[in-house]
Amino acid sequence: MERSLEQRTMRTVYLRVVPFACLIYLLCYLDRINVGFAALTMNKDLGLDASIFGMAAGAFFWGYFLFEVPSNMILEKVGARLWIARIMVTWGLLSGATAFCVGPYSFLTLRFLLGLAEAGLYPGIVLFCTYWFPDRYRARVMACFTVALPVAVVIGAPLSTALLELDGLWGLAGWRWMFIAEAAPTVLLGFIVLLYMTDRPAEARWLSAEQRTWLTSLIDTERRRIEAHRKVDMLRSLWDPKVLLLSLNFFGIVTASLGMLIFLPQIVKQLGLSNMQVGWVSMVPYVFGAISMVVWGWVSDRMGERRWNLFCACMLSTGGLVIAGLFVGTYWSLAGMTLAAMGFYGSKGPFWSMPPMFLTGSAAAVGIAWINSIGNLGGFFGPSIVGWVRDATGSFAGGLYALAAFALMSAVVAALWLHIPQRAVAPDIASAPAE
Repeated sequence: MERSLEQRTMRTVYLRVVPFACLIYLLCYLDRINVGFAALTMNKDLGLDASIFGMAAGAFFWGYFLFEVPSNMILEKVGARLWIARIMVTWGLLSGATAFCVGPYSFLTLRFLLGLAEAGLYPGIVLFCTYWFPDRYRARVMACFTVALPVAVVIGAPLSTALLELDGLWGLAGWRWMFIAEAAPTVLLGFIVLLYMTDRPAEARWLSAEQRTWLTSLIDTERRRIEAHRKVDMLRSLWDPKVLLLSLNFFGIVTASLGMLIFLPQIVKQLGLSNMQVGWVSMVPYVFGAISMVVWGWVSDRMGERRWNLFCACMLSTGGLVIAGLFVGTYWSLAGMTLAAMGFYGSKGPFWSMPPMFLTGSAAAVGIAWINSIGNLGGFFGPSIVGWVRDATGSFAGGLYALAAFALMSAVVAALWLHIPQRAVAPDIASAPAE
């Protein structure tokens, strides 16, 4: 049976856009998680205790917060191709420079500058996907490209700990080699972005004229339908109640997720494992997280429902973190963190499908970036809380309970306030014209 115009077009777009977005974000998240593995040996070299490490590692997110909205506004003006290439080259160079830190202050400064450089990448790709994919595809698309997050941990955990074994090569510590080796591919891919990426469907020479016309028309029709129902301008998107509630929900998710992620290697180390074994065992929660992300995104699209899927994912994370805290230092704690990771990553598809249901154009650029920037401040508070509790009590248990409270807060926000009517979305595109 011959494929319909819709099927052929969306398959081509999916294969062109999503795998490349996955690769970009895989390198991005590899850069996020490698600091946790570097801590296994770096903290002693730089004189960092758990609380100082948590605060310095989280300084990245203050830089991210400050430049997130301006970055996405620039991307909307100059195009994703040019701006994402700029982001990747500058963040790669700064990530590599982390290898030359000499103490707490230089480490904190470089983490802050790295956040400035990387700001706008994730919301930029989310915005970019809204140019290419109609609403009914977005949860699975967001899930499939953000599957790079747990996959980065699966790949990065053994890779990072293996690079730590280069300790002493040419007089450099293993953690310094890790930052250099993992930054180089980012800079290279940044230049490839300039050659490969296409900003909008109307410019896609790799689609037929018929496909370009069909997709452009459909995206424009969907945008006009949303704006006719409720148009939010660029400035209003900063304080729109739905944007602020989504920001609060995401803040709770990120605080819990990154608080666990940054300290995961040190928590796993308590099982009495070698550094290399820590790398392999740390993969487990994120293998299940990757599966959960793809499956949950597909389920959310099939159901045509976002809010309660998000609520269930947040509750799963809450329960997993409580189990991890109760049994810290045992393999049951690893099981709890696995459940938590399934919830964190399962939430991505439903969550990031919600902003485009009521934001379009410049308002979408600003609103999505604002949600992400406020939410990502959790990347500072989560590790800082866990590090402070660890130093104060001598255990990670209290920190994990605190993270569970943030995940629970996100679940409550989703259940009580995140009602975004489905009528704001374009009609089911299954009715779009076929060939």
